[in-house]
Amino acid sequence: MIPYKQLSLADVFSDCQEKFEEDKYSFLSLLEQHINLDELIPISFRNHFYANTGRRRKYPLEGFIWALFIQRIFSIPTDSLLINFLKYSKELRDFCGFSKVPDASKFTRFKQDFLPDLQSMFDNLVDVTEPICQKIDDHLASMTIFDTSGIEAFVTENNPKFANRIISRLKAYAKSQGFNSNYDPYKAAYKNMPSHASANPAIKQLYINGHFCYVYKFGMITNGLGIVRDITLYNKDFLNAHPDIVVDKKSDSPDEDKSLSDSKALIPVLIDFFNKHPLINPKTFLGDAAFDAIDIYKELFTNEALGFDKAYIPLNKRANLKYEDFILNEDGIPCCPNDPSLPMKPEGNTSHLRCGIKTFKFVCPKMSWDKCDDGKYRRVTHCENPCTSSSCGRMTYVYPEKNYRTYPGALRGTSEWEETYKIRGVVEKSINQFKDSYCVAGRKTQNEKTLHADLLISGITQLITVVLADKINQHQYIRSLKPLIA
Repeated sequence: MIPYKQLSLADVFSDCQEKFEEDKYSFLSLLEQHINLDELIPISFRNHFYANTGRRRKYPLEGFIWALFIQRIFSIPTDSLLINFLKYSKELRDFCGFSKVPDASKFTRFKQDFLPDLQSMFDNLVDVTEPICQKIDDHLASMTIFDTSGIEAFVTENNPKFANRIISRLKAYAKSQGFNSNYDPYKAAYKNMPSHASANPAIKQLYINGHFCYVYKFGMITNGLGIVRDITLYNKDFLNAHPDIVVDKKSDSPDEDKSLSDSKALIPVLIDFFNKHPLINPKTFLGDAAFDAIDIYKELFTNEALGFDKAYIPLNKRANLKYEDFILNEDGIPCCPNDPSLPMKPEGNTSHLRCGIKTFKFVCPKMSWDKCDDGKYRRVTHCENPCTSSSCGRMTYVYPEKNYRTYPGALRGTSEWEETYKIRGVVEKSINQFKDSYCVAGRKTQNEKTLHADLLISGITQLITVVLADKINQHQYIRSLKPLIA
């Protein structure tokens, strides 16, 4: 006979609670166990959100942040789809703390009304994650990498037909007038297109990734690990804060316009970043050829707010490298006086001078260390036509401070330069992650505040990812938590 046991209400509740805990998504359990939003949300944000307005908040602050975090982790492209997920998933609702799912307007108003608070939370997370990045790899964490991009707005001018119609007219006009083959209808179209969208002057024209578009332009700073350190939207507030940035009229070259625009904004963005985070003090800068300008090198090395030791910036070939004392090759390496095709051998860098000025040392290209009669190794040149009476051949010292563009703290063309500059690609990967994986691109909105908030929330998502990966001692997931979700 099977014995019967009467179940109490407490037993039933205990069984249901245990089943709920077992069925909960393991990823949500990880977040619940290791991430405490109370420690990551600035008190000013909380005070602003729960300020006395005469009406109680139906939805908690943590709920909005968790919901927008989950939206990006799961690559949910629209707010309406996020709302559907919340409506049909009790686990997600309970995790966010929503007794009722907010409508789309609530999410939009949250982004727009609390944009400065999202900025403060992002900046706080940058400081929180800096020691984690240093612990993972202090060499990569000591790098500052900068790049710009744009988020295409939902405007008429971004319809491909808009540009194609102008280009077609210009081609027909060129054919009717008998223009020669040097005429470029694409450059002419660029000059004839409006500089901003008719719906919003803040949506600027940009030539990016091989096509014309109208975008909200932004700059991003990451470290060598690809972790975002700063996001700057080039809006009216940014330009008003930096009146020295002059916005020129368009030229015939869209690529040249983009390079000039990027170079003008670089130093103000870096100064703002280091003023916000005085404890972050990287010594190596990486950027693309748009920043290859003498004034930029000078600011990077001599500005007290920056103080970089090395700058890895490729040459844009618009001006040759020069150094008044000798002939240089295309990488800035001194060449043999008798044969300019032979670059001299770099022999490390040194600052042994009493003044402490950094120098680079180069020796004769035909010099080798040979064993002499006394058993010691000495430099000996094997040149058939020596340019000096010294047995070890010519030695040359160069001083980077005389020409930072030629010698930006590292030698171009060396294996060190090639291996280090490859790291610059991580900033492009982060921008693509924000646009594609976090679904910032393709949002059907023209509102500047909403797009700015989406960028900051994406940054917050990546930084919370870093915190979680460190908590569970799985640093391979600092860039993406998707393997944990699977």
